[in-house]
Amino acid sequence: MTKSARMMAEKQFSASQKKEKLAQKEKERARLERVENTARLRALRIAKEAEENKTVEAAKPKAAKPKAAKLAHPDLPQAHRR
Repeated sequence: MTKSARMMAEKQFSASQKKEKLAQKEKERARLERVENTARLRALRIAKEAEENKTVEAAKPKAAKPKAAKLAHPDLPQAHRR
């Protein structure tokens, strides 16, 4: 009788082990899906930001060369030109 009880317990134990392994595999699969989705979304965001930066750079007017400032009184010493 102890053999059958032991066999029954071993069967239950092995069944619970199989269920646990399946649950672990499912958790790992779900984790990998989240990681892949996050990587895909990150790549899309980076591409979008790069496109936006390119558009902004193209829309910016080119900086004009600064003109030389005209001095009010070029004949005075520099300390008195204000």
